[in-house]
Amino acid sequence: MKKDITFKELKSSGYTDKTINEEIQQNLIARIKAKEPVFEGLWGYEDTVVPQLKKAILAGHHINLLGLRGQAKTKIARSMVNLLDEYMPIVKGSEINDSPFHPISKYSRDLIEEKGDLTPISWVHRSNRFYEKLATPDVNVADLIGDIDPIKAATLKLPYSDERVLHYGMIPRANRCIFVLNELPDLQARIQVSLFNILQEGDIQIRGFQLRMPLDIQFVFTANPEDYTNRGSIVTPLKDRIGSQIFTHYPKTIALAKQITEQEAKISAEDKAQITISSLAKNLLEEVAFAARDSEYVDAKSGVSARLTISAMENLMAAAKLRLIESDSEKATIRLVDFMSIIPSITGKIELVYEGEQEGADHVAKILIDKAVMVQFESIFPKISKLEKEGQKNAYTDIISWFNKSVVELNYDDTDEAYFAKLQKITPLNDVVEEYASELSKADKNFCKELVLWALTISKKLDKSDNDNAFTFDSIGIGKYYSN
Repeated sequence: MKKDITFKELKSSGYTDKTINEEIQQNLIARIKAKEPVFEGLWGYEDTVVPQLKKAILAGHHINLLGLRGQAKTKIARSMVNLLDEYMPIVKGSEINDSPFHPISKYSRDLIEEKGDLTPISWVHRSNRFYEKLATPDVNVADLIGDIDPIKAATLKLPYSDERVLHYGMIPRANRCIFVLNELPDLQARIQVSLFNILQEGDIQIRGFQLRMPLDIQFVFTANPEDYTNRGSIVTPLKDRIGSQIFTHYPKTIALAKQITEQEAKISAEDKAQITISSLAKNLLEEVAFAARDSEYVDAKSGVSARLTISAMENLMAAAKLRLIESDSEKATIRLVDFMSIIPSITGKIELVYEGEQEGADHVAKILIDKAVMVQFESIFPKISKLEKEGQKNAYTDIISWFNKSVVELNYDDTDEAYFAKLQKITPLNDVVEEYASELSKADKNFCKELVLWALTISKKLDKSDNDNAFTFDSIGIGKYYSN
């Protein structure tokens, strides 16, 4: 933390006073010229959102980030803090981060007039120059702009006509900072109106006070298109005062989605060392979210947040960790049966249409997992024919025949050795995996074996039953009770 200095020392240091737009622009330009990343961790936005952000900053615009939930809108806003200078000088004791070169509050003006070059200067770190407010229907003008403080008036024995009795709201206190207003359409229209002058002219009004306060703020708003009809809207004059509206989007490929999940999921280093998750299992997890976004049961206007897969990954790892604890093993591998543990992550993060409500959230979650399984399966193995001519053989005939005489029960709490030993016994299954997935890693091959069995049950070539502890795979029709 930098120590306090005097105004004279600040001027002698060669410090140049800048507006927040100039500050952000200069740091942006420096990063671009140095070939350094400007916004880190925004996977999939490199060629879409990020270029628009750079242009908006260079234009000196306030920004509205418009997109469905879970599209990193708040993350983008918070990452802009890294474009600020590390420290900013203010008049010590100022409530609104007054610049000593251009003080706007009565407190700072009076202090500089009294002490001149001996005015004490303190420093604010860029991490403290980010203000964020969630717009809710109960937010009022006093919260954002300010109000008269009767206690301050009584304590200081001042009339209500004195500027010193004012209590500043969040926006004046964010002077020379980044101010983020999330979910803007949720803000009541009459409260949105109070932002007009701040955005355009820079002055504020508090209970009849007409203060010319040229606040220097970088505004970033976020909004969800769904809210325009369901909960509210951005009033047109306010929208007109926001310089750039930038649309966000979900990751367009599985590879990008995996990078986001890996970056955001809270997995300890210890768990990563003990639990193996194959590449195919990671792909399947992301396919679930892609399936949800295309599902006829899920409200597309509401969106499917990236938090679904982040939470699902954490649940997957938790399932394996629980198995480690209960079996007293040292290592564990994520299995396809573990994907039942992500159902709570799905049901809590999707909005269902009427047909989905009729099916039930849990059932829709299982449908989405099944769809993801089939996409993953068909990217590696031949499609499963719905109908075959009698006597005609295909890639899966021997597997189906094997189950005419045997049953396999895969238990959640089996150790890796016991679990994969049961799959290894299915000889024709091993042959199919070796034929079509020979180049994959051992972990991926093991996952493929489950993938094939699951796909055969979805295609109604095998029967699958489950309980709280296990999945049982059998031939279609009357259950077999042979030992495997």
